[in-house]
Amino acid sequence: MTSRWVVFSPDGDIQTEFMLSSGIPYYCVRYCNRPLIRPSKLGFTLEHAEPLNRNFRVSAARYDSFDETWTQPWGEVKEIRNYYNELRVELVETTPSARRMSIIFRVYNDGLGFRYELPEQQHLSRLEIRSEETEFALTDVEKAWWIPAYQKLYTEGFYNVTPIHSIPYRAVHTPLTMKMADGLYLSIHEAELSRYSTMTLMPLENNTLAADLIPWSDGVKVKGSTPLKTPWRTVQIAETPGDLITSYLILNLNEPNRLGDVSWVLPGKYIGIWWGMHLGIYTWSYGPKHGATTENAKKYIDFAAKYGIPMVVIEGWNIGWENDWTKHGEDFSFTIPYPDYDIVEVTSYAASKGVKIIGHMETAGAIQNLEQQMEAAFTLFKKLGIDVVKTGYVSHDPALKLFDDQGNLISMEWLGGQYMVDHHLKVIETAARYQISLIAHEPVKDTGERRTYPNMMTREGARGQEFDASAEYVGNPPDHTTILPFTRMLAGPMDYTPGIVRLIYKEFRPGNRVRGTLAKQLALYVILYSPLQMAADLPEHYEQQRAAFQFILDVPTDWQDTKVLNGEIGDYVTIARKDRNSEDWYLGSITDECGRMLEAPLAFLDPGKSYVAEIYADGPNADWRINPYPLTISRVLVDSSVTLSLKLAPGGGQAIRIRPAAPDDIRSHPSQHDQKR
Repeated sequence: MTSRWVVFSPDGDIQTEFMLSSGIPYYCVRYCNRPLIRPSKLGFTLEHAEPLNRNFRVSAARYDSFDETWTQPWGEVKEIRNYYNELRVELVETTPSARRMSIIFRVYNDGLGFRYELPEQQHLSRLEIRSEETEFALTDVEKAWWIPAYQKLYTEGFYNVTPIHSIPYRAVHTPLTMKMADGLYLSIHEAELSRYSTMTLMPLENNTLAADLIPWSDGVKVKGSTPLKTPWRTVQIAETPGDLITSYLILNLNEPNRLGDVSWVLPGKYIGIWWGMHLGIYTWSYGPKHGATTENAKKYIDFAAKYGIPMVVIEGWNIGWENDWTKHGEDFSFTIPYPDYDIVEVTSYAASKGVKIIGHMETAGAIQNLEQQMEAAFTLFKKLGIDVVKTGYVSHDPALKLFDDQGNLISMEWLGGQYMVDHHLKVIETAARYQISLIAHEPVKDTGERRTYPNMMTREGARGQEFDASAEYVGNPPDHTTILPFTRMLAGPMDYTPGIVRLIYKEFRPGNRVRGTLAKQLALYVILYSPLQMAADLPEHYEQQRAAFQFILDVPTDWQDTKVLNGEIGDYVTIARKDRNSEDWYLGSITDECGRMLEAPLAFLDPGKSYVAEIYADGPNADWRINPYPLTISRVLVDSSVTLSLKLAPGGGQAIRIRPAAPDDIRSHPSQHDQKR
C-alpha cells in the first residue's frame, strides 16, 4: 500500500511528491509535468540502533505557504523574495519503540529543499548516524560538472565534465551542477549546514546519486542528540545556466540574521603581500625574505591610501611559520608577532592613513590551537582596530589534528567532517561577538550561513588564482572561471583573488603564468562575486598598468541587482550588476580558450536615460597564449535600447562601467547608435 502527499511550487511548475510505500519513505519531483527525480529513498541507518528508514506510518501531514521579501545587508542583490509552499510530514514507527521523524519539503519557483527533523524522544536521545539514506534518482543526465571528494586538495581540484555514470571516484563535492538530456539544468547542494557533516554525492547505477556524509575518523558520520535538524538538501532547477546564478534558494533556506545591527560589516577591496609570497619574492617565515615586516607593511599601506583602497592584509606576521609549517600548525601564535613586525605601529600607521589592517590566522589544520587562542586573538585584533580576519586551513586531507587533554594526537579528521563544521561555527560566532568579519580559506563549504551570520563574508573553497603562481601545481586553464559561476559559486561568494595585471612573470616563476588576458582579469571582478575583493597583484605592477587599474579602483563590491545576460557552462558568461550606492552598472564577460562574439542587450538600464559605457576590451590580436596584454579602452553613449557587441579574444574578456551621462558626456562621446549607422 502506498500513501501520497503532493506540494507544488507557487507557480505550479515544480511538483514534489512524498510517498510512503509499505512503511518506507520516498519522494519524487516533476518539472512542468516531466519526471525529474524518480522515486528516491529517504531515511537513516544508525550505529547501535535499528535504522530509521522503514516501518513508518504518517501521523500527520500539514501544508503551509510563506511569502516575504527580505533585505541583504550586503550581497549580489539587495532584495530577495522568499516565496514557497511547504509540506511537513510527521512519521512514527509502527514498532514498539514508536520513534518519530519529520520530513519537511519547501518548494520554490526555482527549486526545492527538504530536511529531516528528529524531535526529542524517549527511544532516540543520543544517536550516531552511520549513513543518511537520502537519494536523488535522476532521469536522463547528459553531463555533470564535478570535482572529486576525499582527495588531498579537498575542494581545490579541476572540474571534470562527464556523465554521472563515468565518475570514477567514490563521491563528488556539491554543488553538483548537471545538464539534463531535455536541456534543463540542475544543481544539488545543501543549506544551513550546522552541527552535522557535509554531504558529498556518491554515484550509483541508473543516474542515481546517494548522500555520502564525510565521516569522523572512526567511520561514524554524525554524532549528536535529539532534537536534531539536518541541513536542507537542495535542488535548484533552471531552464538556462544563468538562472542558476540568480537563484537565491540556498540563502532563503537559512535562518534570518541573528546578529542584529550589522552596520559594522563592510564590503570593500583590499591589497596585500600575498601574491609576492606565491611568486617567491617574500616568505611567510622569518628570515632575509620575510614579507611581513613593518617596512613592507607601510609600503602597502601607503599604496592603499594613495588609491583609496580601504584594507591591507599582511600574512606571515605571527610566529610559527618555520620549517614545514603545514605539518606543525600547533606552533602558531595568533598574538605574538615576529621581531621585524611591530603590529601596534603598523595598525596605528594604517589608521593615520585611513586604512584598516586585515588580520590573518593560518591553522594548518590544528584547529584546537586556534580555538584555545581565539578569545585572546580577537581581543587583540579589536583593540588594534582590525575588523576583518582571514583564516586558513592549509593541509592535505584528512588533515585536522585532534588531541586529547594530555596533548596526544588521537586522530586525523576530514576538513568536511562534523569536527570542522562545529569549529567553523565557533569561529563565526566568536568573531561576531567582537564585531569582526571573516574571510575563510580552505574552508567548510558555503551553505548560505551569511544570511544568519552576515560577518561570514567570503571564502575560498575552490581552485583560486594562487594556483597560477604556485611552483607546485599547474595553473588554472582558461575555462576554469567560466565554470565557477555555475558550480562552486552557487553556494556563495568566493575569494578568488583576481586582478593580476602582470600575467607572465618569468623572473619569479618561469614555469607559471596567468592563462587569460588582461581584460579578462578586470572582468572577473564582476563575474566572480565577493563582498571583499582583493587587488591581488604587486603595487608596482598596478603603477605600470595604471589605465587598467582604474577599473579595479572603480568597480564596487556591493550590489543592488544582478542580471545574467548569457552563458554556457565552461564556455562563456556575461553578467551585469548594479552598484548599491550609485546609479552605475558594471558588466563583465569572459570566455574560455576560444575567441567569441557575444551580444549584451542593455535593456536593464532605465529607459529614456543616456549613459556612458567605459569599455575595457581585449585589444587587437590579443590572445592568452601569445599576446595577453593588448587592452583597448573606449567610451561610448548608450541607452536601454542598445545591444553591445562584445568581441572576446581567446582566453579573453571585457569589463564595462556604465554610468549616467552628464551633459558634457553627451557632447563629447560618440553614440553607440551613431557607430552602428
